[in-house]
Formats: sequence, C-alpha cells, structure tokens
Amino acid sequence: MKIQNFVLEGTNNLQFDLKNFTGKKLIIYFYPKDSTPGCTNEGIDFSANIEAFKKLNCEIFGISRDSIKSHENFKAKYDFKFELLSDPEAVACNIFDVLKMKNMYGKQVRGIERSTFIIDEAGNIIKEWRGVKVNGHVDVVLDFLNS
Repeated sequence: MKIQNFVLEGTNNLQFDLKNFTGKKLIIYFYPKDSTPGCTNEGIDFSANIEAFKKLNCEIFGISRDSIKSHENFKAKYDFKFELLSDPEAVACNIFDVLKMKNMYGKQVRGIERSTFIIDEAGNIIKEWRGVKVNGHVDVVLDFLNS
C-alpha cells in the first residue's frame, strides 16, 4: 500500500518529508510517550541495532505526539542514534491509523497503539506490526528485513 506524503518536525532540526526518502527503506515506529519504560526500551533496542539496519539501506524514525523539546531531551538522555518526529496534530498517526481508545487508570483515552511499519524504496508499506510488545520486537523487524 502506497503511503501518502507527510511532513513532520524532527529532532536535530530535521524537517522530515517522506518524499525525500525515495530509494531508501524506512522503519517508522509509533510509540505512546517519551521517557516511559516501554518506549525507552524500544528506542534503546532500535538504537543498539542501528548499524545492522544501515547495512540494509534502512533508516529509522520514531514518532509520538510529544513536543520537539521533549523528544530532544529523550533522545539525548538515551543517546538514540536516529531522529524522533513530533506529531502533535496526529497527521502521521491518522495516515497510519495508530490512534486507538485505551484504558488508562480506568479511564478511556485516545492514544497511540505501539506500531512499526516498514516502507520500501518506492514508498509502499511492505510490513506492519500493531499492538507491539517491546521485548524481542527489534529482532523480529531485523529478521523480516534479512529474509
């Protein structure tokens, strides 16, 4: 499925524009909140495997609805080797349909369902994982790309 173009502000003064990544594979992963345990571990796992992804002509971007300032702090604290994109208006969240109703402390809230997408060199989604469990997920993504 071809993904529609979107533009988001990212860490390191990045102006992310999907069309600028034609010719590269992208891993775009959505996570609920900066500096929470699962999101931190997921970012650390992707960062620890960055060289393996680069060898496969693959760039990684993490997206949540947090601010750029929050992203910059989160990225710096854990020394992530990839950029985080801020989606406060839920532009990419809506394109990828990752906003779901969730229970938080007994209340229904709309939030990001942890999801990962692989986009090929032509801008098509070739694989998606929804409702991701963090442990072992990055290995599964690498295995898919290597197969």
